[in-house]
Amino acid sequence: MLRLANISSLDLPELAPYRTLKRSREHAALGIFVVEGDKVLHRLLDSDFTVVSVLLTEERRAEFETRLRARTESLITLFVCDKAVMAQLVGFEIYQGVLAIAKMPAALTLETILTTSPRPHFLVAMDGLSNAENVGALMRNCVALGVSALIAGETCSSLFLRRTVRNSMGALFKLPVLESINLAQTLCELRAQGIRCVAAHPRPDGKVLSRADFSGDCCLVFGSEGHGLSAPVLAACDEAVAITMLNEVDSLNVSAAAAVFLYEVNRQRGKT
Repeated sequence: MLRLANISSLDLPELAPYRTLKRSREHAALGIFVVEGDKVLHRLLDSDFTVVSVLLTEERRAEFETRLRARTESLITLFVCDKAVMAQLVGFEIYQGVLAIAKMPAALTLETILTTSPRPHFLVAMDGLSNAENVGALMRNCVALGVSALIAGETCSSLFLRRTVRNSMGALFKLPVLESINLAQTLCELRAQGIRCVAAHPRPDGKVLSRADFSGDCCLVFGSEGHGLSAPVLAACDEAVAITMLNEVDSLNVSAAAAVFLYEVNRQRGKT
């Protein structure tokens, strides 16, 4: 059911999540996250994620109202206001005039991910990624290039940050995710299941990407923007593999490096 509400007071209790857009820990404690932008909202509505409420400017209402009425949630509140009121409510200008609150899905287990993903397994793990935009871009790469699930280590930023979801362009809604409390241990569990863990990391005894074998079950592990993989995570991997680079360039942005690795996996598996 859809409930329409024109905003008459910025102090309405139901508007609290919109007043606290920058307080992601509070949202996580409530099991909710923020969606920003028209394309991302459309992709949310294509998914089976639970929508709590939507905040739109009046000119965007017709674009979404019919779709919201078709949803099966017991109640979705559609708040409508003008751009000036929206900016006053959230504390900054929302260029597209589109926001929503959705519920975080139930946490997946590693067993569930491995049981439901196709073979050969194609997983990605990330260690120490703190930049929300890079995490979102990595998610988008994963969906575009056929990754079955994404594992985030304990030192990564939340996968449900507003900027992460926005930069993923809604890829989060199509990608099974696991937030590990100990990534090194999780990688050891994968190896025990026969899944080869490959560190995207230059090392004297490592391989270049063109000589690595990704034909079997594998999990590619990507490190932070500034420091690469932590020692425990690197030690938990089977091998290290690096991209050959020219002109004294020694690193790429993590999302760019991931795109190169993921393409190579698909090339070897005949999916390019």
